[in-house]
Amino acid sequence: MSDETLKTTPLHQAHIDAGARMVPFAGYSMPVQYRDGVLKEHLWTREHAGLFDVSHMGQARLRGVSPLSAFEEITPGDFIGLKPGKQRYSVLLNKRGGVIDDLMAARPDDDGLFVVVNGACKDNDFKVIDNELAGQVTIERLEDRALLAVQGPEAAAVVARHLPAAARMVFMDSRAMPGFGTNILISRSGYTGEDGYEISVPASEALRIWELLLEDPRLRPIGLGARDSLRLEAGLPLYGHDVDETVSPIEADLAFAVSVKRRAARDFPGAARIARELEEGPSRKRVALRILEGAPAREGAEIADEAGAVVGVVTSGGFSPSLSAPIAMGFVPPALAVAGTKLKVIVRGKPQAAEVVAMPFVPHRYVRKL
Repeated sequence: MSDETLKTTPLHQAHIDAGARMVPFAGYSMPVQYRDGVLKEHLWTREHAGLFDVSHMGQARLRGVSPLSAFEEITPGDFIGLKPGKQRYSVLLNKRGGVIDDLMAARPDDDGLFVVVNGACKDNDFKVIDNELAGQVTIERLEDRALLAVQGPEAAAVVARHLPAAARMVFMDSRAMPGFGTNILISRSGYTGEDGYEISVPASEALRIWELLLEDPRLRPIGLGARDSLRLEAGLPLYGHDVDETVSPIEADLAFAVSVKRRAARDFPGAARIARELEEGPSRKRVALRILEGAPAREGAEIADEAGAVVGVVTSGGFSPSLSAPIAMGFVPPALAVAGTKLKVIVRGKPQAAEVVAMPFVPHRYVRKL
């Protein structure tokens, strides 16, 4: 896609002014890093707080007579039981039990469901929802809103300076409230494994709020490069890489997204496959790998057992700034998915020692209770 056809977020010029290196991502021109570089941005977020522009994501309101029950027709989560003020991670499923996309769905108020989907998938996602739930829900795509994420151990203190009520939220809380001089939708969640918030704001107010937040010296702008290394350390899957339409939530180690109630009812797309995998185990499983020697194993690298037989493939990989070591995620047979299993990754034709380790690589620091 040429630069001329790339979309931009409301913060595009702010990124350029801050010295960002812009790259194509999900059809948008997005900042991959700023002047400090990915390593320093990553460590700053782990130690302090980072500000991310994620306005390329798809935001929408789903409304109807019973939008919560309707949403259960295409996802395996318990949305009828989703309480006001709460948010839930879930997946859109195809008829074969494969993941069309992963998403967040929330009840920040009584105005139906507020849904956030991946930027690269949003057009297809909303088409699927519209087709499958025609006559039950209407979709209002919130194209006039930006999305900011504040992540890191000092995120709560940074946000509370402007919005004291945010400090009283816990992980996966979601609220519609006045804030930053406008109307916002805020959740205590994120994609780094750190504590933090995602804040939906009117696009017309995004630059003002971005600059206001950055007046705090504890906060720095962070690009997509560090966002990716942070989510990899946190063991979080990236759609289109670690998860796609051939992968079930059980294979992807996302069984928590299939609620106990829905497992019993088996009333969602691909339920037969998912129930079978829950009972008998899947044929492959997403695992965390510590690379013990050599270069990082990138997406597409083969995974072999100790005898040299190819048993899987790397789906995400890179250098972990927090661990000062290369790490990766990939799929292997369940028998080889046990922590401590010795494997090899094939990098540039050379086998390198690797070991299955517990996921996540770096512990999550979500605030689940105050």
